[in-house]
Amino acid sequence: RCKNLSVSFWNSYWMLPSDVCGMNCFWEAAFRYDYMKTHPSEKMHLAVVACGERLEETVTMLRSAIIFSIKPLQFHIFAEDQLHKRFRDILDDFSYEGKVNYTLYPITFPTESAAEWKKLFKPCASQRLFLPLILKNVDSLLYVDTDILFLRPVDDIWSFLRKFNSSQIAAMAPEHEEPRIGWYNRFARHPFYGVTGINSGVMLMNMTRIRRKYFKNDMTTVRLQWGEILMPLLKKYKLNITWGDQDLLNIMFFHNPESLYVFPCQWNYRPDHCIYGSNCKEAEEEGIFILHGNRGVYHDDKQPTFRAVYEAIKNYSFGGDLVHSLLQPLELELQKTTHTYCGRVYKVFIKQLTKSIKDLYDRRSKGR
Repeated sequence: RCKNLSVSFWNSYWMLPSDVCGMNCFWEAAFRYDYMKTHPSEKMHLAVVACGERLEETVTMLRSAIIFSIKPLQFHIFAEDQLHKRFRDILDDFSYEGKVNYTLYPITFPTESAAEWKKLFKPCASQRLFLPLILKNVDSLLYVDTDILFLRPVDDIWSFLRKFNSSQIAAMAPEHEEPRIGWYNRFARHPFYGVTGINSGVMLMNMTRIRRKYFKNDMTTVRLQWGEILMPLLKKYKLNITWGDQDLLNIMFFHNPESLYVFPCQWNYRPDHCIYGSNCKEAEEEGIFILHGNRGVYHDDKQPTFRAVYEAIKNYSFGGDLVHSLLQPLELELQKTTHTYCGRVYKVFIKQLTKSIKDLYDRRSKGR
């Protein structure tokens, strides 16, 4: 069957998997499958905050998480009250194969400063800062923005938790790989992490450690806990921050750099990684693992490569043939984008996706 596939990249990968990613990929997939069999009840917790017109985008993100993930998923969806019924109607109709649960929460901020937090950067965006305080019984959590798409199992980024050293409490990717186009190192009026800052659109958290930690800061010689440091930080820097809660996280980890695990750019791949020329080497080598369509690129014609991936996942029907219903039509659309910088490297958009589909079919055949 595979020899008759018309998509050249899929065909070459399927027939010659070792040429694409080597035996390490085979053993990695085998390990994930065996781990799932021996740890079937372990849940991965994923949180998202949706306000305004972000419902469709959020649902598409959740679909991408469901398609490839191995261990069970627990979604924590924070949304405006008027969106709750629509979320329930859509999610209750999903074909989960028994591996997903979800909980809907209202948008909530500390009472005395709710208005100030809600208007910071974008409506509701700063809700993520309070997740360790709201989800008190959740040990670890993956927070993602609504404009995220998973092109490989959530299990794989979740596994970074096991790589944390004893002082690390969270993991994020750099804001930029190329300092010449970096925003923080050129324009920021506040401290930021590392050379180019960090992007908080994909944030993995050991929330037990976050709740226990006392943070160094530039407001007092006394170290403050998470719930104590947020409002003082906002008061000190609110006239100097542009990107809201992400800036506050940059300030926090500037003073506590030992607490952050930094993962590579293919785990948070954004338009900046290709619109000025390709500058995420890890994605060039292994493909994109998590796509982040910030700047609204899923909904306009400025970056058609990003929009093509979004539309393909949004329109995929659970249970359909992933090769013929998702991968092949997507590659055909991506081939139409080669007039753009991102389109010139369109194969990085399907390289990991192709592998994820093959791994999924391999797991299904082993499970029979």
